[in-house]
Amino acid sequence: MKIFFSLPSRRAMRMLSVMLTLVALVFATSCNKDNDDSNGGTSNTNPPLNEDSTDQEGDVFSTVILGAQEWMSENLSVAIYRDGTPIPKVTDPIEWASLATGAWCWYNNDSAAYAATYGRLYNWYAVAGIHNTASLSNTALRKQLAPTGWHVPTDDEWTALTSFLGGEGVAGGKMKTTGTIEAATGLWYSPNIGATDSSGFSGAPGGGRDDDGDYYVIGGKGFWWSSSGFDAFNAWNRYLVYGNGNAHRDYDLKQGGFSVRCLRD
Repeated sequence: MKIFFSLPSRRAMRMLSVMLTLVALVFATSCNKDNDDSNGGTSNTNPPLNEDSTDQEGDVFSTVILGAQEWMSENLSVAIYRDGTPIPKVTDPIEWASLATGAWCWYNNDSAAYAATYGRLYNWYAVAGIHNTASLSNTALRKQLAPTGWHVPTDDEWTALTSFLGGEGVAGGKMKTTGTIEAATGLWYSPNIGATDSSGFSGAPGGGRDDDGDYYVIGGKGFWWSSSGFDAFNAWNRYLVYGNGNAHRDYDLKQGGFSVRCLRD
């Protein structure tokens, strides 16, 4: 059976067709915008370089958005505080062990081997901006280690990150770079359990410097300070390990040397 439309009905159908086409175009444009936003600013794959993500030495660093937080996706590597005050480089282990003010070093005092990959190691006094004896007791005199618009995360802010990534028991694998030294595919010792770097945090095993000034476990662990003290002698940190997929929470002596990541204000 054939169906015939009167002239008014045909006009109505054409109008309906035009309206549906416009709706489809609006929907497609909206989808494209959403896709652009997710790929440009919030994607956890290939984190974007932001125009204002520049440290106090003028170097651009990459960032990644994880939940409500925006993190550096590489380690901090500056030798000055935000206001330009130099942070001393300390290579001698005895001098390092005796410090109660801020300092930095390269792992094993070898910038050629480790600087580009891991950045600098800082004692906690540098994290706290303690640059002289007076600022040890007077917090108003302390400096800022993080670039403008950024800060060293508190213990609670680290916990917010690991909670967003599913909890401490699985977050580490999502935060670790992939591959192993033995297979010549990465920086971690085998087996690098759980490593996917699905978060884009790109945590690498930069090792640390202990309170005696000795260097240890590069390739096996990566450590990052928080800004939160535990007591008069220790401060909270997070670390990742080649042998499991956990994000470990611990506290260590403030004289220790760890990597630093910053969080946008």
